[in-house]
Amino acid sequence: MPERRSDNGKPSTSRGVRRAVGMVDVARLAGVSHMTVSRVINDQPTVSQVTRQRVLAAMNELGYRPNIAARALVTGRTRTLGVISIDTTLYGPASMLLAIERAARDIGYAISIASLPSVDRRSFGDAFEALMAQAVEGIIAITPHVATTAALRHVPKDVPVVAVEGGKGPLPTVAVDQQHGARLATAHLLSLGHRTVAHIAGPIDWHEAQERERGWRDVLLAEEREVPDVVRGDWSPRSGYVAARSLLDRPDLTAVFVANDQMAIGALRAFGEAGVDVPRQVSVVGFDDIPEAEFFSPPLTTLRQEFGEVGRQSLDLLMEQVDGAPRTRRRVVIPPEFVIRDSTQAPE
Repeated sequence: MPERRSDNGKPSTSRGVRRAVGMVDVARLAGVSHMTVSRVINDQPTVSQVTRQRVLAAMNELGYRPNIAARALVTGRTRTLGVISIDTTLYGPASMLLAIERAARDIGYAISIASLPSVDRRSFGDAFEALMAQAVEGIIAITPHVATTAALRHVPKDVPVVAVEGGKGPLPTVAVDQQHGARLATAHLLSLGHRTVAHIAGPIDWHEAQERERGWRDVLLAEEREVPDVVRGDWSPRSGYVAARSLLDRPDLTAVFVANDQMAIGALRAFGEAGVDVPRQVSVVGFDDIPEAEFFSPPLTTLRQEFGEVGRQSLDLLMEQVDGAPRTRRRVVIPPEFVIRDSTQAPE
């Protein structure tokens, strides 16, 4: 059956039935050989940059997608990475996952995600095996829980792996400096003249919650200030609301460091219902700088986590292993940015 071109330039039969675009079509449009197209697809260095760009442009115009399975047979590489993450919509883990996916796409890799239905070693092992069965070239584990970090100790040494927010363990790790952020928040409130700072902490089994609490406590101890009893939430606005209501019984309350912005939403609601003005009577600092933070009432002073940098750094560490470098215990720590808005001021 003779071939002709459809109106959009893609190959079709004489009956007008569109057929799948192949390497031959890309080669014809780019004015190169079939083998040159194959070399571009398989990232071989023998193709000039000009020719490579011409082939890629032809692939884009025709909508050609290489056969990943066939390419893997030739190169031994699937150009797919795995990510293990907890099953959550919380801002921090979700943002880290998105940042990693974008960073992978920037270097031409796809991402396969395995979500943990529960936080334990067995679930982690099942997720790890599921990704390995897909022939991923390496795995990034977003492990904010203490339990999942413990599971990383059993990862085979021949598999490229990087932990994100994984505490201090045996693997290369990328993390935001949670302690530093908490110290900035606490020191800011003390510098305004507050005598001490209350703390609404996150769940005790999360690394971020532990590190933020430690940073808060360290500053108060270093400044020889009273260290109030911690009130703990579960990251949700409701738990922040309940925690803030319990703080209302403290007559000397003038400043609160809240371990994330979602709980800070609840705290602001609780203070507002009780007739406590923020920041005139109580100053509030959060953590995360979620997109809504600048639209709170009042706009929230908080710590911004650079998730894009987390994604890039974790990909860099992983690709070093994928390309043959030995696994190390290197730990990359990324400082958060302190964002001052209207929820803090000097006590009256």
